[in-house]
Amino acid sequence: MENESEFDNVILFPKWKKTLEEESLQALKEKKYETALLKLNKLLSYQVNNHEIIIAKLICLMELERHGEAQDMCEALLNIKDENYYHYVHIYLTILFQTNQYELLMEQVEQDLRNEDLPAVIKEQFQQLYDMSDQMKNDVTMEKTTVYLDELNQAIDDNKHVEQWRIIQNLRKTKAQSSSDIIKYLMNEKVHPVTKTAMFQWLQDQEITYEVDIHKLDSQIRVVPANILDIASHSIVKQTLLQISELEQKDPSLFILLKQILYRYAYVRYPIMPPNDDVVHIAEALKHIGQEYVDIHIKKGERRSDIIIHYTEEIKACETLYMSMIED
Repeated sequence: MENESEFDNVILFPKWKKTLEEESLQALKEKKYETALLKLNKLLSYQVNNHEIIIAKLICLMELERHGEAQDMCEALLNIKDENYYHYVHIYLTILFQTNQYELLMEQVEQDLRNEDLPAVIKEQFQQLYDMSDQMKNDVTMEKTTVYLDELNQAIDDNKHVEQWRIIQNLRKTKAQSSSDIIKYLMNEKVHPVTKTAMFQWLQDQEITYEVDIHKLDSQIRVVPANILDIASHSIVKQTLLQISELEQKDPSLFILLKQILYRYAYVRYPIMPPNDDVVHIAEALKHIGQEYVDIHIKKGERRSDIIIHYTEEIKACETLYMSMIED
């Protein structure tokens, strides 16, 4: 329409306002949601934003399955905290429930239940929604866990190492509970050492307080997952970084590179780490690798001890294992 932009800038006279309101609500009654939404948006553009118009728009968006827009609108309304707050919260929770956003719903309910002035009737309704969401969330998690574990078994049988690691990461994200199979896989030589690290971290997520056996890189250990520090906080990592710390000022780029290599090495070995007494040798091996990476000339005849050669080779091997599975 040629003069539409001009019309948008004029004042909405009472007669036009009444007509638009009646037509929009009539279209809503007739379930002509697209038509109703166009007219409601026109009213809102003229700052006609009373409770009835807002609710009508939310209904249209929900019926048209434009849940994202309805959710955004509710979240904006909740920030206003006017007398219609709980009405908007109820609609918001309904949207979250319909779109399976159970955790977000539960967070919102927990926040509102802390309000001592919350009416008893609304409190009961919110608690019911919370309980239903909790059950649904658990059901979804269990369903996903079953599917992922089946996929994991198949990936291990097929020696699909990258797939194994991806599935474990998905299981961690769903906050699923580990099974006895996961404990056994820590000793299975067909499971990639990088995947075993992810499995062990999953056990740590759950704060497992009983001993588990883990075998990787020709070594075996029995540990309690909850008692083992995370990789970055492990004494071997921290002490080794301290040994190469002078590079942080001399050559920051090289320091960052060696820090990455050290983390990857530790990740592949974790939780079976070298003895603390070998920190100096590990640091020297890292520096040697760093020289090779940045193509620094190594003096002919420069001798390295057998233990530094051992760690140089081991760090390189772990780097290869890590990069074959994970892209930083």
